[in-house]
Amino acid sequence: MKMPTEPEKPHERITEIKRRAEAGPTILQHSFRPFFMAAGFWAMLAVPLWLLSYAGILVMPQEFDALLWHRHEMLFGFAGASMAGFVLTAVPNWTGRLPVSGGRLAVLVAFWLAGRVSFLTVVWIGPLTTAIMDLAFLTTLVAMIGRELVAGKNWRNLPVLVVVSFFTLGNWLVHIEANGVAETAELGIRLSTFVLSLLIALIGGRIVPSFTRNWLVRNGAAEVPAPMGRFDTIALVALVIFVIAKVVLPDHLVTAYLAVLAGVLHGFRLLRWKGWAVVSEPLMWVLHLGYVWLVAALVLIGLAGLTNFISPTSAIHALTAGAFGTMILAVMTRASLGHTGRELTASTGTTVVFLLISIAAILRVGASSLGDWAIWLSGGAWTLAFGLFTVFYFPVFTQPRVTAPKPSPTPRQKD
Repeated sequence: MKMPTEPEKPHERITEIKRRAEAGPTILQHSFRPFFMAAGFWAMLAVPLWLLSYAGILVMPQEFDALLWHRHEMLFGFAGASMAGFVLTAVPNWTGRLPVSGGRLAVLVAFWLAGRVSFLTVVWIGPLTTAIMDLAFLTTLVAMIGRELVAGKNWRNLPVLVVVSFFTLGNWLVHIEANGVAETAELGIRLSTFVLSLLIALIGGRIVPSFTRNWLVRNGAAEVPAPMGRFDTIALVALVIFVIAKVVLPDHLVTAYLAVLAGVLHGFRLLRWKGWAVVSEPLMWVLHLGYVWLVAALVLIGLAGLTNFISPTSAIHALTAGAFGTMILAVMTRASLGHTGRELTASTGTTVVFLLISIAAILRVGASSLGDWAIWLSGGAWTLAFGLFTVFYFPVFTQPRVTAPKPSPTPRQKD
């Protein structure tokens, strides 16, 4: 009897690969499903753990650096998961190739989980084992992105690969110090933090005006955001120069001036996107708000280096809690709804999540003046925001894509 063979025609082979991917668990069909859920869960869990340690309620082993763990996990655990979910979901649109799914995606998720466990157990398993377990995730992610971009000959998005690679390098530098090779942990955290700000400006500069334009056109607006042009390039170059200066010369006055300059330029860039015209839709204004936080953070970082009125801790939390937290939630909610066939509008619950993350960021930035109670309230608002996100979007991540209803001659009722 003749054994079944693989489809010979290209379109048949692609159809078969898609069928196999969709035959597995729903959560492994697209990268955004497991990684956005992981990002929400980890953001909800990691901040309370840090607060308990900060207050001395949760006593960690003496060898455990709780502050380094907090900074590392917010970057490479929380932001790293959301970045993986977004980029691996976007790559097929950039290259025309099939998405990473099924077994390959499961392995990458397992690497991410292993990294979280390894850093919590470093006292018992040792720094070398921790490095091997933790670095596997981002290193494999870079390899996957690179393979897809090269195979798809998508050279336009190579800057994204470069940025993700430098973000990964920051994690390597943290582990180099943890293993006693060189004092590079602070450099690694600083590198990854500011490279991530560059990724927000790069990706945000595409999706915020694009989504805004689409929304305004659908609603019959006469004016739309300005197209990408020379000014955007100037603003991005200014930010790149600032990031390089901040990594190499973090405390130099020139770096502070560059931060203010980059903030002003990106503020004007944001104004060109006409965010005031989308205030009626939370799923839209939150994208603009995330970019507002980036602009504010750059200006505050500059002022912190030029004056004594702004705390450096407040300035950096404007970037991390404000820009990173808000923009990550904005992208995760919109992408999750869009890629599962749901209506692109924010529910009441999603709007509450957006308001909570804003409250968390404002309180954390003001905590240096308000006191420790603001840190606790900020942590509570952050935890509640991501906790609600995880609960509200769990069905989105775990259930199949919604099938659009067939047109009906009767008026369609609102969901």
